[in-house]
Amino acid sequence: MAVHYTDDQITLHHGQALDVLRTMPAGSVDCVVTSPPYYGLRDYGSDGQLGAESTMVEYLTRLVEILNEAGRVLAADGTLWLNLGDSYATSAAGPRTNHGNLTGRPNTATTPQGMGGKRDLPQKNLLGVPWRVAFALQDSGWILRSDVIWRKPNAMPESVKDRLSGTHEHVFLLAKQPRYWFDLDPIRQPHAESTIAAATRARPPYTAPGQTPNLKTRTMADAGANPGDVWDISTSPFSDAHFAVMPPALAERCILAGCRSGGTVLDPFAGSGTTGMVALKHGRRFVGIDLNAEYLDLALRTRLAQSALIDEVG
Repeated sequence: MAVHYTDDQITLHHGQALDVLRTMPAGSVDCVVTSPPYYGLRDYGSDGQLGAESTMVEYLTRLVEILNEAGRVLAADGTLWLNLGDSYATSAAGPRTNHGNLTGRPNTATTPQGMGGKRDLPQKNLLGVPWRVAFALQDSGWILRSDVIWRKPNAMPESVKDRLSGTHEHVFLLAKQPRYWFDLDPIRQPHAESTIAAATRARPPYTAPGQTPNLKTRTMADAGANPGDVWDISTSPFSDAHFAVMPPALAERCILAGCRSGGTVLDPFAGSGTTGMVALKHGRRFVGIDLNAEYLDLALRTRLAQSALIDEVG
């Protein structure tokens, strides 16, 4: 466990997420945006990696412990944005693939052990991992505010004939307390032209004689619509990184709505640095943690390289 890189805007830690988080001051970050390794889907080539546990119960216990510690580091009015995909109970582990010296399994939504222990599920069961994690976090005291469905218009086809192909993942918005920092305006979406036209035809609000109308009120077109909890965002391949990186557009919505300007965003599973890249782009500081130092170097050479303060990494 060590500080891998630091400057005025970025701090990257090399080590186990839980160990690093335990060294960080309470309330020192404003927002957590992360996509942890999914259960049983990939081998990232690091001993002790999350997602390689022998049972799903072990995975859930470990992930919730990490996220609860991230909650201690999170400001009282901060938010956690958690992206998780699901897995199926099956004996097929999937073929191994390599990218240089970074090894992984493709996202085949499978896991060899299923539930494990006395709670084994028969093969082919969808495990419901995201919701199991969300419920466990609720039991730990978190407030679950939204279940965002990230729909992938360009989802990778699956060679299955006895179920529907998976085309979405979950992004949970969680808070530590009922009142928290959240800014809807930066992520509002344009209203449909038909909606704007209908509102324009509607009768204007009544103004009493001698009362001055409120001219400061934004028009419907200016304000924009709440984007709702189904986000159509295409996957965004990153050829230099490991598999299934978070699309920048997904991280962007979470950061713009969940982190105040000039605040600090934390990603305990930083990977190729997508969260950090978006945080820097929008004037936030970034703290990233990863078990694999090669991924941290990759992030510095590529997605975080937009910061003029970063020296070239070997």
